[in-house]
Amino acid sequence: MNLFAMMDASGEAMQAERMRAEVVAANMANAETTRTATGGPYKRQHVIFAASIGDGDFLDSMNAASGGAGPGAPALPPLLPLPGNLSLLSPPGSAAVAPTVQIAGVVEDPGPPLKRYDPGHPDAGPDGYVAYPDINPLTEMVDLMGATRAYGLNGSAVQAEKEMIGSALDIAKS
Repeated sequence: MNLFAMMDASGEAMQAERMRAEVVAANMANAETTRTATGGPYKRQHVIFAASIGDGDFLDSMNAASGGAGPGAPALPPLLPLPGNLSLLSPPGSAAVAPTVQIAGVVEDPGPPLKRYDPGHPDAGPDGYVAYPDINPLTEMVDLMGATRAYGLNGSAVQAEKEMIGSALDIAKS
């Protein structure tokens, strides 16, 4: 596999995890926001990741690697264990490409807001209840820890790849 392609894949994963951390930070910052420009309380955001390999998507690559149909084919049953002569990174007859992760989108949580009784609040309804975002700080911290950990691991992978490239250059000089 091309070492520079591996570095690109790790770099894209780091960008995706950075975005996830930013969304978590926005969720935490707006945990008590009861009124937004669109009306109503802030809605928790989720980052959706999508895997891809080269020009196709991950499913197409899995189908190609297992001998299944091409693009748009229905999902195959789980492919574990794979025969030793197949590779998920380079389907038969194709050039080796690194799998990447991309941000498919940022979506709002469809769940209802939390209602708290606070008749003195300016956003309280006629019944005295205020709609607050359904954001759990513990859940957000776990998401942030996961994003931070994944970011750090991809950073370590980039560093290891740089060392491999350096070692290869040293060998070439000899």
